[in-house]
Amino acid sequence: MYDLPDSRGHFGPYGGTFVSETLVHALDELRDAYARYQKDPDFDAEYRRELKHFVGRPSPIYHAQRWSETLGGAQIYLKREDL
Repeated sequence: MYDLPDSRGHFGPYGGTFVSETLVHALDELRDAYARYQKDPDFDAEYRRELKHFVGRPSPIYHAQRWSETLGGAQIYLKREDL
């Protein structure tokens, strides 16, 4: 069973996280936001909706009509893989 980090964010008996000092404030904000939102039913519902309808689904193919016309002849289709 994996039980690290503990409730204080520590990995073992010697203390806290190993992270650049410039990131400490941002990680503290992230920790606080996570604690707040993990118990929010509205956030949970939205998250589950995104997982069901968006994450991992195939992205649609888009017909780039104006680009096709500009290039003259070939029909250009784009598929976004960055989403």
